[in-house]
Amino acid sequence: MSNKPKILVLGAGYAGMMTTKRLSQQLRPDEADITLVNKHNYHYLTTWLHEVAAGTATPNSSRVMISDVINTKRVQLHFDAVVEIKKDEQRVILENGELSYDYLVIALGFETATFGIPGIKEHALKIENIDSSRHIRDHIEFQFARYSSGAETSEDAFNILVGGAGFTGIEFVGELAKRVPELCKEYNIDRKKVRIINVEAAPTILPGFDDDLVEYAQNSLEERGIEFRIGAKIQECTEDGFIIGDDHEKVNAGTVVWTGGVQANPVVSQSGFDIIKGKVTVNNDLRVPNHDNIFIIGDCSWVMDKENDRPFPANAQSAIQEAETCATNIKALLRKEALQDFSFDYKGTVASLGGSDAMGTIFDDKKLYGMKAKAMKNVIDDRYLYLVGGPKLVLKKGKVKFF
Repeated sequence: MSNKPKILVLGAGYAGMMTTKRLSQQLRPDEADITLVNKHNYHYLTTWLHEVAAGTATPNSSRVMISDVINTKRVQLHFDAVVEIKKDEQRVILENGELSYDYLVIALGFETATFGIPGIKEHALKIENIDSSRHIRDHIEFQFARYSSGAETSEDAFNILVGGAGFTGIEFVGELAKRVPELCKEYNIDRKKVRIINVEAAPTILPGFDDDLVEYAQNSLEERGIEFRIGAKIQECTEDGFIIGDDHEKVNAGTVVWTGGVQANPVVSQSGFDIIKGKVTVNNDLRVPNHDNIFIIGDCSWVMDKENDRPFPANAQSAIQEAETCATNIKALLRKEALQDFSFDYKGTVASLGGSDAMGTIFDDKKLYGMKAKAMKNVIDDRYLYLVGGPKLVLKKGKVKFF
C-alpha cells in the first residue's frame, strides 16, 4: 500500500479536469497519488451545451473521453457518483464505495438555481448536462412532429419559452433562431407560427455587458424572430408555460426551458459546508476556511475580489484559472512552499448569437461584433481544447477549421 499523500479530485468539469491535468504534469510520480472521481467516463463542454439543446450540435461533439486527455499512468480514474464528503474524517462516500484523501479538490459543478420560483424545479427543462440538453432537443422536435402528423392541433405547442436572459439563455435562443427555420422546413410548417420567447426579470438582457453590445445582441436576435419580455418577473412555471409580471399574464408554450442561474452541487451543502448565496466562499488561496487541505473551485465556490469587494466572475474562464492556482497550491503544500492567492486575469467575454453572429469584448475591452466576434468565440473554445488535450483534441473537436 502506497504511503504517498493522496490527492482526490471530485468532478471532471472545467475546474476538475484542468486541476488534474496540471497536477499530473507538475508533480513527480513519487510525490503523490492522484485520483479523479467523476460520475461518467467522459468530460463535457458545459459552454457548448446550449448548441446540443437547440439541436445545432450533436451530443458527441461536446463530449471528450477522460482517458483520451488524462495520463492514466499518473492518475487513477474512478467513475462513480459522490454521495457525501466527511471532511473531519478525510473520507468521501461514493455510491459504490468510499475513498480517503490527504488533499481534496471539490469541483463537482452546479445544479440549477430556481430562486424559489414555484414550478421551475418540477416543470421546466434545464440545460445541465449532455442528457438533459439532448432531451430538450428531442422535446422540441417532438412538438413539430406531433403537429405535422395531426396528433397536436394547438399552435401553442410550437411556442418555446426560455426563462432567463443571461449568457446561457441568450446563446440558447441564438441557436434556436438558427435551428427553428430548419425544423419548419423539414416538417412543412410556417415559420411565423413558431414563437421563441425569452423572459427576463431584469431591465435588460445580458446583465454586465456594455450597453452597445446588449443593444446589438437584442437587435440581432429580434431580427431573426426572437421575442423578449424584459422586466417581466416569472411568478410561476406550470406544465404549459409561465405566469409572468404583476398582472400574472399566462404565456403558454409546448417547450419551457429555464436558464436563470446555478448554484453548487447539493452534495456540498449536504456535507456540512457553509453555503452563502448558493456557494461556498473560500479563502483567496482557494482553500475552505478552517480546512487547510480542502480546496473548492469552479461553480461550487465564490472567490472574493478584495479590491472591488465582490466575488470574481463564476464562469468557465475563471474555473480554468482557478484550476491553475489550485494545482500550484497543492504542489506548494507538498513541497512546504508559500501558497498563491488567486487573481482573475480577465481576457474578455464573447457570446454567440447563433449561426455566424456573436458579440463581446477581448483583452482591453475591445468590442467585436458579427463574424469577427464569432471567429474569436471559436478560437476561445478551441483554446480550452488545446489546454486540456493538446493539438490532437483541437483537430478532433475544434470549431476552427484548418482545411
